[in-house]
Amino acid sequence: MAEELIETTQIAVWCGLDVGKEEHHACALDTDGRQLFDKPLPQDEARLREVFTGLQSRGEVLVVVDQPNTIGALAVAVARDAGCEVAYLPGLAMRKAAQLMPGDAKTDARDAFVIATTALKMPDTLRAVDRDSEVLASLKVLAGYDDDLARESTRAINRLRSLLLQIHPALERVFAGTRLTNRLSLDLLARYGGPTGLAQVGPTRVKAWARKAKHRGVDALVDDVFAALGQQTVTVIGTGAVETVIPRVAEQVAAIKTQRAELAREVERLLDDFPLRDVLISMPGVGTKTAATILLAIGDGSGFPTAGHLAAYAGIAPVTRHSGKSIRGEHPARSGNKQLKNALFRSAWVASNCDPESAAYYQRKRAQGKKHNAAIICLARRRCDVIHAMLKNGTYYQPRQAEKLPAAA
Repeated sequence: MAEELIETTQIAVWCGLDVGKEEHHACALDTDGRQLFDKPLPQDEARLREVFTGLQSRGEVLVVVDQPNTIGALAVAVARDAGCEVAYLPGLAMRKAAQLMPGDAKTDARDAFVIATTALKMPDTLRAVDRDSEVLASLKVLAGYDDDLARESTRAINRLRSLLLQIHPALERVFAGTRLTNRLSLDLLARYGGPTGLAQVGPTRVKAWARKAKHRGVDALVDDVFAALGQQTVTVIGTGAVETVIPRVAEQVAAIKTQRAELAREVERLLDDFPLRDVLISMPGVGTKTAATILLAIGDGSGFPTAGHLAAYAGIAPVTRHSGKSIRGEHPARSGNKQLKNALFRSAWVASNCDPESAAYYQRKRAQGKKHNAAIICLARRRCDVIHAMLKNGTYYQPRQAEKLPAAA
């Protein structure tokens, strides 16, 4: 996306800040590109404030960071408190800009210079740092933690599958797909460990335990488990050790699922009193989690002048390619904010199944020869216009009048 986040004609000083854990490096330029400051700065409020306020003697200051969160959060907070404008230069844009500048050294000083120069010469590459909203800031923290938990869960599930496959492939096949992650499967493996423990107890006692624990789908899973156990009579070397690890990994997966469920409830509580949450979920196909993802990616949407800017940022706007007579036409974008793109795609897919207006539009695109994914992207792009208008005006979703809806082809 190319958009100017601030009125750059008012900026007198462009301060690039290459942030670090213990110290940052600041490079400040005036509008003519002359260097005003080029020194390391400690991760310290007093020193940061001293530099920012000193630069303000020359006029309005724009502080541009390469990491607005975690190690860059204090610098952003101090800059704002000192009355400076704040912006963020994405890593990809920074790397591309660095390739256009002389030298190939990788130093903090050069990185700070690249940030400042890029902000001065190409302000359309900048992005807004998180808006001054405690809700959005809290959401980002929770979402980051949830992403970490999701990765841990994936590793643990893969480990659990690998352990089962090592000692009893037939039993591992029973837990294909998402079956391994349901509560009954995890509790069963945590309690009995594996094929040896299950065989010693028998199906009757396992079913009795599962029903007492109020699990669902007991008969189908337990019957499949014991049918698989009957397919292997030999004991693989190392089975005993593996069966001591399986319960621990199963408990780990279950614990992570519990934590993610608690996080989801915290997100819902955070969004309960956030006006834009209700605005977004009024649209068919958008639930609380999708609304949270959208808000995390674009805030209140004020940083996007048009719906086209928002669609380009999400990577759902087609890209025109034209090179002589060899390459023509429009192609799907490969860039954009992946989390936002996935959220818009999923919500459009859900809407195509539950909302008559969206379903009709989807069917028209299919009738035009587009494949499923392409038709959903078209629908997501169309809905992006609506989302932009809803956020801009703070209005709820309003479907078209039924009589105005064109019939599906």
